[in-house]
Amino acid sequence: PGTRAQDVQCGLQSRHVALAVGGREILKGKLFDSTIADEGTWTLEDRKMVRIVLTKTKRDAANCWTSLLESEYAADPWVQDQMQRKLTLERFQKENPGFDFSGAEISGNYTKGGPDFSNLEK
Repeated sequence: PGTRAQDVQCGLQSRHVALAVGGREILKGKLFDSTIADEGTWTLEDRKMVRIVLTKTKRDAANCWTSLLESEYAADPWVQDQMQRKLTLERFQKENPGFDFSGAEISGNYTKGGPDFSNLEK
């Protein structure tokens, strides 16, 4: 509480993040995968919370990060499962415009984005 923007040092690169507040290191390391460096932003909210927003270079179910950093902050297995389901549904929606997948449930093989049917004849 009471943190000012000038107390925050945040470095965002394609594969690295570093955050220090008042000279104290909060977060530092190599990201799980690459991001678009010039789209990364941080904000200080209510003078007590730093929000970092990163844009992944590969945003699809086959590239669902299992952690924030390569060796730290792993996602809970249930959360990881929910992320993969959501991204798989988004993939199906992109591949099948005109169909409504808003109420769809995913079951079976959806890990890593589900089966790849892109090479099948139409």
